[in-house]
Amino acid sequence: RRPPGHTVAITPSPSPTPSPVTVSAAKTQTHTNTNTKKTMSASLQEDEAAALLATEAAALDGYFSETPLNPTPTYPILDTTFSTSIIITNLPRVNSTKLDKLVKVITKLVSRIGSLASTDDFSGVYLPIDPELDSTFGFAIVEYNTVEEARQAVEVLEGYKFDKNHSLNVIPYQRAQELESVDSTAEYVEPQPEPFRERPNVSAWLEDPIQRDQFVLREGKETIVKWSDGKTEPVVDYDGSREKEAGVAWCEYYTHWSPNGSYLATLVPSKGVILWGGQNFEKIARFPAPGVEFVVFSPQENYVLTCNNRRDDPNSIKVFSIQSGKLLRAFPLYPKDFLPEGMTPEQIPPPAFQWSHDDSYLARMGRDLISIYETPTMKLLDKRSLITDGIHEFQFSPKANILAYWAPEHGNAPAHVDLIELPTRTKLRQKNLFNVTKCSMVWQNDGEYLGVKVTRHTKSKKTLYNNLELFRLNEPGVPVEMLEIKDAVMAFAWEPSGHRFAMIHAENPTSTKVDVSFYDMMKKVEADSKKKSKGNKTTLSKTVGKQEATEIAEINKIETLSGKQCNCLFWSPAGHNIILASLGESASGTLEFYDVTNKSLTVKEHYRANNVLWDPSGRTVATVVSQPMGGGHFKFAMDNGYILWSFQGRQLHQESFENFYQLAWRPREKLLTRSETANVLKNLKKYEKQFDAADKERKRAEYLEKTTEKRALRSRFRERMAELREFKLRQKAARDELNGGDDFDDEKNYITQEY
Repeated sequence: RRPPGHTVAITPSPSPTPSPVTVSAAKTQTHTNTNTKKTMSASLQEDEAAALLATEAAALDGYFSETPLNPTPTYPILDTTFSTSIIITNLPRVNSTKLDKLVKVITKLVSRIGSLASTDDFSGVYLPIDPELDSTFGFAIVEYNTVEEARQAVEVLEGYKFDKNHSLNVIPYQRAQELESVDSTAEYVEPQPEPFRERPNVSAWLEDPIQRDQFVLREGKETIVKWSDGKTEPVVDYDGSREKEAGVAWCEYYTHWSPNGSYLATLVPSKGVILWGGQNFEKIARFPAPGVEFVVFSPQENYVLTCNNRRDDPNSIKVFSIQSGKLLRAFPLYPKDFLPEGMTPEQIPPPAFQWSHDDSYLARMGRDLISIYETPTMKLLDKRSLITDGIHEFQFSPKANILAYWAPEHGNAPAHVDLIELPTRTKLRQKNLFNVTKCSMVWQNDGEYLGVKVTRHTKSKKTLYNNLELFRLNEPGVPVEMLEIKDAVMAFAWEPSGHRFAMIHAENPTSTKVDVSFYDMMKKVEADSKKKSKGNKTTLSKTVGKQEATEIAEINKIETLSGKQCNCLFWSPAGHNIILASLGESASGTLEFYDVTNKSLTVKEHYRANNVLWDPSGRTVATVVSQPMGGGHFKFAMDNGYILWSFQGRQLHQESFENFYQLAWRPREKLLTRSETANVLKNLKKYEKQFDAADKERKRAEYLEKTTEKRALRSRFRERMAELREFKLRQKAARDELNGGDDFDDEKNYITQEY
C-alpha cells in the first residue's frame, strides 16, 4: 500500500487478457452499486416530497374532496346526420392541375351565404377526384357551421348559373343518403298529387256592392279591420276573433298592406311575418323572420322583404317569394365597406333597398356604387354593381326602369343628378350642379316628372338658398327646367296623376307663418297664340265647347297662399284637393282643406295630430294621433285616436284610445288611365243620377233597418187596438141593455154645438 497522495508513474506493459466471466462479474458489481445509489437517492427524494405534501395537506385541511376521481374522458356526441352538409352537382369537370382554382371559386361562392365548417386540414369544401381519369366527378360536398346556413344555401344556390354552360343543382346531404337507400330494381310508382286546395280570393273585398274602403287599426292588443263608405260610421269587418278562440295573436307589432291591397302582413317578432287575405282574412303564408320590425312589398306583390334591424345578424334582411314561400336571398344590414372610416352604425342609418316598378330589380346603395339584383335569381345585374362615385341617394321611377341618383362635389367634378336606364345602364340625362349643400328628389306618381330640391350655398358658405330642378321624362332629351326660389323650401309635393305641384316656403325656415305656392308644368294658351309658342315644346290639345284649348310644356305659377300655419302637404289621390297641415308636438294641429281647382278653403283642427292619411279613392281622409310601439311613456297619450273627414273637411267619425299605434288604409289598384278618368269627370252629371238613386236606395235601406224595431212595435200596437175595438163591438148589446136601451155610442143621440 501507498500512502494517500503518493503518485507512481506506471509504464503500460502487456498484460494477460481477462476472461469473459471476470469481466461480466465486474460489470454486475458496478451496476449493482449504481442502482443502490439511485434507489437511495430516489427514496430520499420521495421522503422529502411526502413530507412537503403532508405539510401542504395540513395547511389545506378541509379543501380536499374524498370523492374518487373519474379519469374517463367525455367525448362530444358524434353527429352522423350530416344536416349541415350539402351536395352541389353539375359543376365543371377539371383535372388535378386546375383543382385548386376551382375549389377557390366554389369556396368564395358558398362563403357568401354562411361560414364554412373549416379546420386545419379541411377548408369546408371537398371535391372528390377519379384517380383513373385524373378528373373531378362534377360535384362537391360543402359543410356549413349551422343547419340554417345549409338550408339557405340549398335555396339560394339552386339554379345558380355558375358559368355559361353550368347551372348548379343543390340538395342536402341527407337527401343523397335517402337516394342511396332507394331500391333501383323496384317498380316505379308514380306519386299521387296532393288534392287541390283553392287559395283565398284576395280580391274579394273589391266586390263590395257599395264600393267601400277598408282600414286597419292597431290599438292596445287589438288589430281590427273596418269598412268605411265616407258617409257613415265605420263598420268592423274582422277583429281576429278566430285567432282569439284558438288562443293565439294574429298580430303583435305593426301591420302592412301590400301595394294593391291583396295581402295584410302582420308582424309577430317571435315567429316572423304572416300574410292574410280573402273574404275572411285567412292565413295565406308565413315567412320565418325572427325579430322582424318592418316589411317592404314589391310593387307587383311578387316578393316581400323583411328586416330585423340587427347589426350583428348577417341575415338581417331577407327576401322571400310570396307564391312559393322560398327564401331567395339574405343580406346584412350594412353593405360591405359602406361605413366611412371613423364612423359607427349609430351615426349612419343603413341604406334602404328599393324595388323597381315591375319587380324586375331590387337595388341598394353601397359605398360609391349601387348594387342591382335581378329577380327571381337575386344575382347582380351583369355580375357587377353600378359605379356611382360619391352617391348620396337614389330612387327608382314609379313607372319605368329608370334610376335617378345624385352625388355631391368630388374633387374637380361638380355635384350632379343622373338618370340611368336599366338594364342597359344607359345614361339618359346628367345635370351638373354647383355650390350644392344638399339635394332631395321627389318623383311624380306617374313617373312623368322628377323634382329635385337643391339647397345651395354662397362662396362663403354662410348663406343658403334653394332652387328646383324639374325633369320632364316623357320629352325627347329629358329637358330640365330650373325654378329659382329666394325663400327656404320646407316641403314639396306633386299632385298624383297630374301636372301640378305645391311647395311650402318662407324667408326664414323657422317662421310660424309661411306661404304655399302652386305651379303647373303645363301652361294653357289661347288658340290664337298657339302659333306664337316658342320652339318646339310639347303641346296638348283639349276641346272645350267649340274652342280648342292648348297646353304647352312650360312652368306656370297658379297662385300663392300667404300667411299659412302649415308644415306638411297632402294631396288627395284623386287630385284637385290638398290638405295644408300643421303637424308635430309644437304645432297647432290646423288642417286646411283646399280645392286647388275651385279655390275653396275649409279650416279645421285636430290637436296634436302627427299624421294625415288619405283613403285610395280620395273620399275620406284620416288625421291621427298615435304613439310609437315598443314601450315607454307617450306624453300625449290623452289625445290618442283618429278622426275621419270628408274631402271637403266635414267630420264623419271620431274615436279615442288609451294606446293607439297605427291606422293604415287598404290600397287599391288603379285601373283607369288618365284619359278614362278625364272622360268620367266630363260626363259626371250623367253618372250623378245613378249615384243619387243609389244613395237614396241605400238611405232607405238604412232607414228601414234602423226603424225595424219601431215599425214592429207600431204594428203590435195597431193589432192590439183592433182587438180592443172588436171586443168593444161584441159587448155593445149588453152595454145598451144596461143603459136602458140607449146607445151611448151613437152620435145621433147627442147635440153638437160649436163655440
